[in-house]
Amino acid sequence: MTPQSEKNNGDQVLAGFEFQVTITFPKEYHMNQSYRKLAGVVAIATVSAGLLFTSSAAIAAEGSAVEQGKKIAFDRKKGNCLTCHQIEGGTLTGNIAPPLVAMQARFPDKAKLRMQIWDSTAANPHSIMPPFGKHKILTDKEVDLVTEYVHSL
Repeated sequence: MTPQSEKNNGDQVLAGFEFQVTITFPKEYHMNQSYRKLAGVVAIATVSAGLLFTSSAAIAAEGSAVEQGKKIAFDRKKGNCLTCHQIEGGTLTGNIAPPLVAMQARFPDKAKLRMQIWDSTAANPHSIMPPFGKHKILTDKEVDLVTEYVHSL
């Protein structure tokens, strides 16, 4: 408490973000504890709504996981899947690896598809497919996005 005001502090954690809310009341307001808690809840709800709106806008701006995964898969400096695989919509495709079609039928368990992308040598030590995750060619997030895209084919 400061000489000029009374404060209601509350630490909150929401969706991985930690923030502190401080509500300052002028000294002349002698609010009882119930009103202070209500004011704190209103402040937290306002901040929460702002964070949720911002998160939704950021996700919409980035596009869906499938779209992001496609960008990585088609990027010649990142996933570069088109070098070896035929993929619908791709240009200058390779033919030394299986075409990426009917992937949900071929990989009903998406975790196995992700593992194949992360380290193809785990299932086949003689695979010529680079172990994108194991060798840090792609980040874990990028492997997840490419998995979403490939599984959608």
